[in-house]
Amino acid sequence: MPNIKSAKKRVKVIKVKTLQNQMAKSALKTTLKKFDAAVAGGDKAAAQAAYKAAVKAVDQAAAKHLMHKNKAAHKKSAMTLKLNAAV
Repeated sequence: MPNIKSAKKRVKVIKVKTLQNQMAKSALKTTLKKFDAAVAGGDKAAAQAAYKAAVKAVDQAAAKHLMHKNKAAHKKSAMTLKLNAAV
């Protein structure tokens, strides 16, 4: 346990930030799963809408440093290929 006041504060702040990051990552995973389900469903309009939402979520995650920008680009590329192949 920290003894210094600023160290105690850092523990509290890190706990809050960790929860925020976990929530954001979970929301991202949910969005990506919805895209995969829409593509698997075969509905073109739903897949396009889910693709748009997924790309936005990936870009936001990269902007918040939840994932590396190159990983974000790789995910978007893979989603585009999957969408084009399915539709």
